Amino acid sequence: MKNSTKDQAQGTLHEVKGKVKEQVGKTTNNPRLQDEGTDEKVAGKVQKKAGQIEKVFDN
Repeated sequence: MKNSTKDQAQGTLHEVKGKVKEQVGKTTNNPRLQDEGTDEKVAGKVQKKAGQIEKVFDN
């Protein structure tokens, strides 16, 4: 698997995990967990975008 594809897949995984943590934090009224989820979601989006950029330059 190419690094660009790997980054996109891992980014999507982190984005989904972040969304889940964020929702659980909201539901349980846990601001720390909600913040962790938001951070992980944003990091996943960045990693996913980096993979997309790598893919453009690999061609």
